Amino acid sequence: MQTLYQLAPILIMFVAMWFILIRPAQKRQKTTVAMQNSLKRGDKVVTIGGLHGEVDKIEDAAVYLKIDNNTTLKFERQAIGRVITE
Repeated sequence: MQTLYQLAPILIMFVAMWFILIRPAQKRQKTTVAMQNSLKRGDKVVTIGGLHGEVDKIEDAAVYLKIDNNTTLKFERQAIGRVITE
């Protein structure tokens, strides 16, 4: 019984850490992956490096972004940070 009382604070801290740190991070990661998988041609996006562009072409693991009229860059899907909605 005494060992249960000694382990209680550690268990409470683990549960608190789960709800404060781990669970929200997993939720954000799922949301980001869903956004990256739902990209379509014409979406205006920002990469994790801060580069703004428009999705020109999509492959399995890569996305081609049109930066201006003559420049197209290839990025990994995971490099897309967010979609711009105006």
